[in-house]
Amino acid sequence: MNLVYGVPLTNGQEKRTGLFSGRISRINEEAGLIRLKIDFTNMKYLNKKDQVEFWDERGPDLKCKGYVIGKSNEYLLMKVPEFSYCKRFIYTAEGGYLKLFSQDLVNNIKMGHELVKILLKKRIALNSRLLKNKKSLDNHIEKVNAVNLRYKVLRDKLEAEWREELGSLEEDRLTAYRNYKDIEGRILDIDNKLEKYRIEDKNLALDRWSLDPRLYYSK
Repeated sequence: MNLVYGVPLTNGQEKRTGLFSGRISRINEEAGLIRLKIDFTNMKYLNKKDQVEFWDERGPDLKCKGYVIGKSNEYLLMKVPEFSYCKRFIYTAEGGYLKLFSQDLVNNIKMGHELVKILLKKRIALNSRLLKNKKSLDNHIEKVNAVNLRYKVLRDKLEAEWREELGSLEEDRLTAYRNYKDIEGRILDIDNKLEKYRIEDKNLALDRWSLDPRLYYSK
């Protein structure tokens, strides 16, 4: 028999955690099914085959037991094995209002709390890593600017040295060019003097007055 009498609900937090309510929207007496319209956030922790105690508004002195066989976002489908027997003591009509309690719901929520603790720890750890990476991203522009500034100084220094070297080479070129032209002028001057003061081996020139070389003579 699934009808129980005078069983006290779990006290304290567990009682509040496992307690919920619903209004009967449909009944199938032959199949022993009750569909309840319910609306509470922790409904997601109710699973198929979870056991549920329920009673009507007259109080929890008389309770019946069932178990969940299906649910949607707004409805809970519950199987009541001893439906005919329970109907004699609890008001089970469409539109009726029922209070319900599930120890399985309590246990599932306990596991949910543990899971939430684990997830919060993971979130804290990940958030710390997130902030570290965000700081790295925020500092990226500053690091890029610092690198650009450092290499700009080096580039400016190299460009100044480059221009200085080019200037020095240009001075060397001009000096070499001046020396070249000076020496070239001096050579031309010497050539002119050599031409001016050129000495012939003979003072007499050969007079080629005839087509016959035998008739040439110096004069």
